[in-house]
Amino acid sequence: MKHQAASEAHPATELPGAAQPAPQGRVRQFLAKFSRQRLSLVAAIFIILLFIIAALGPSIAPYDPNQPDYDALMQGPSVKHWAGTDEYGRDILSRLIVGAQLSLGVSLTSVAIAAVAGTVLGLISGYYGGWLDRLIMRGSDVLFSFPDLLLAIGIVAILGPGLSNVVIAVAVFGTPSFARVIRSVTLSAKETLFVEAARSMGAKDRRIIWQHIFPETVPSIIINVTMKIGSAILAASSLSFLGMGAKPTEPDWGAMLSMARDYLSIAPHIVYFPGVVIFITVLAFNLLGDGLQDAFDPKSKN
Repeated sequence: MKHQAASEAHPATELPGAAQPAPQGRVRQFLAKFSRQRLSLVAAIFIILLFIIAALGPSIAPYDPNQPDYDALMQGPSVKHWAGTDEYGRDILSRLIVGAQLSLGVSLTSVAIAAVAGTVLGLISGYYGGWLDRLIMRGSDVLFSFPDLLLAIGIVAILGPGLSNVVIAVAVFGTPSFARVIRSVTLSAKETLFVEAARSMGAKDRRIIWQHIFPETVPSIIINVTMKIGSAILAASSLSFLGMGAKPTEPDWGAMLSMARDYLSIAPHIVYFPGVVIFITVLAFNLLGDGLQDAFDPKSKN
């Protein structure tokens, strides 16, 4: 009883069977593995630069992204306009820079919501099992039965167009994948010796879930978040392209593609630059996710 009271009074006390590598050692091991993933390193650098550009936004854009110039309609790339101008004479590079904040903001917000909701559902499903597990997993199966973009289109069609509804739609189709992944990790973690020790010492379910099982799910959450951001950018851009997301006047990457499609034959640069930016950004997040997965995998020797 004294041992139990002492353990409850000091949550940080190491439980029997909980011997694990020191956090510093695990971080060094992770960095050593990740540093050998050359493509993932390049992708990480690109993403960091993209976030810096998105944070600075209008302050580094060479022109006002919404200011038309009717003397420079649909001009190709030049010294004055590095990415050319659009059908209203607006500088495409400036619109891409400002649009990074909008596109990344929508994607990050939707993925963050999906990650929180999916993690909670996955922990509950994996830890408690029974009818809760069946209910959550069957609900996930229903959502998985729809293609992601089709489900998002249906949700936005019901809620109405707008970026806030795009965030909700992307979060809804992203939640089941988080729930599935976290449930799998939880099922494995709850059978470990240190969780069994905590349970035998009378620790409450809430404490076991958040102090002992949740930390084991963090690598999977990070990997899934990285992968899902790329999918979210594609989905949000697609919805804006279809006129269900950002307004045509906003410098959203998908909206820029939508406005430019009528001029593809006479001014292809209007389409190419937003398309290339979307492609490279999604590719970078996918490469980063692959590198993180290899670096977190204890069996990986790369």
